[in-house]
Amino acid sequence: MPRYDFDMLTIGAGSGGVASSRRAGAYGARVAICEEWRIGGTCVLRGCVPKKLLVYGAQFADAFEDAAGFGWTVPPARFDWPSLIAAKDKEIGRLSGIYVNMLKNAGVEIIDGRGVVVDPHTVEIAGRRYTAETILVATGAWPETPDIPGIEHVISSNEALDLPQLPKRIVIVGGGYIAVEFAGIFSTLGSKVVEIIRAPELLRGFDDDLRVLLGEEMRLRGVDIRANTRVARIDKHDGGYTVTTAAGERIETDLVMYATGRRPNTKGLGLAEAGVALRDNGAVVVDEWQRSSVPSIYAVGDVTDRINLTPVAIAEGRAIAETLFNNNPIRMDHRDVPSAVFSQPPIGTVGLSEAAARKEYGAVDIYQSRFRPMKNTLSGRAERTFVKLVVDGATDRVLGCHMLGQDAPEIIQGLAIAVKCGATKKQFDQTVGIHPSAAEEFVTLRDKYVRPEKLAAQ
Repeated sequence: MPRYDFDMLTIGAGSGGVASSRRAGAYGARVAICEEWRIGGTCVLRGCVPKKLLVYGAQFADAFEDAAGFGWTVPPARFDWPSLIAAKDKEIGRLSGIYVNMLKNAGVEIIDGRGVVVDPHTVEIAGRRYTAETILVATGAWPETPDIPGIEHVISSNEALDLPQLPKRIVIVGGGYIAVEFAGIFSTLGSKVVEIIRAPELLRGFDDDLRVLLGEEMRLRGVDIRANTRVARIDKHDGGYTVTTAAGERIETDLVMYATGRRPNTKGLGLAEAGVALRDNGAVVVDEWQRSSVPSIYAVGDVTDRINLTPVAIAEGRAIAETLFNNNPIRMDHRDVPSAVFSQPPIGTVGLSEAAARKEYGAVDIYQSRFRPMKNTLSGRAERTFVKLVVDGATDRVLGCHMLGQDAPEIIQGLAIAVKCGATKKQFDQTVGIHPSAAEEFVTLRDKYVRPEKLAAQ
């Protein structure tokens, strides 16, 4: 008779938890997964997928506007927000159903309810206790807001995806990718957007050139970015809300959205009581095998607060299944993970930023170009594309590829393979470009970029 009810019990049915459970079940393990709300997690239900659908919806505004330059006569377009939200909800329901079927087809038992760890091998769900040789924590993260007067009036990105109507005016607080993406969505669809950030530039942690240039492009699109600004309080009144900054400025708006960070979902899960080491923000501390300080308890995804991206959570989850149930030990490699920001225009990036490369390698060579893409020549759109390579001056290896402009995420995905394989600048130079395309710029960059202040110093 088995010692435990299951070989693995997963808490949280998001992308990471589902990927690990499904693969483990396919390898013959006895697996269960519990979820207190709905199968799919942040990415499918309230993150990447619905947000990208809204981005697609917003992009039609540009398409209609640009069409005239290519000979099209387009009647005045009319946008209906409720119709987009209804279509989005239908697609999310379809994807959630697919996740459920994938789990069932792999023999994974789905248990409805919130899982709480009782001890290293026991989880309580809806008043019943289950035992497992391995417990996998995949509970993700949740939006976090500061403690200021009036914070109870704000919404997060969760609620922004389900608004009954498009706001005429919205204040978005935060400069990370979630805030930037929603600023682009609302602004392009016709809302008056004010984005408040504490830092001088958007997207802390990204390459500095991308940060500055994205801010420029967003401002040209009508987003009012207030840098070096903090919110002191939020007041509700009959006409909407008043956001008061620390400098005393008052901003009238119909809606206030906060996107100032997310906190790992570990509160009330019993992890600390079971001996699992947590960081100050509640993140589960794991080793290179995703194992916590308790050998039988593992964790993947945003709950570990390392690289909070859906494909990373999936890769971490699959690595656990391979290691534990397929005799194929795999450690997730967190270096050179590509990422994208579906801002307007979008960003794609892989490898090191210029600042990070200089810190780690010292002498680096920079190659970059900013240009007007061909599509914009006939449409008359002023938006420009930017590409950049960061190269190790000693070995000629490409350390980072960065792009701001249409199709940047699609282009960088391909370049990520080259960076992962250790490609050199010479190999980029030897690659024939596809013409005419924006992507070819990455293999036609020949002149090293010297920053003006360095040129003056020389």
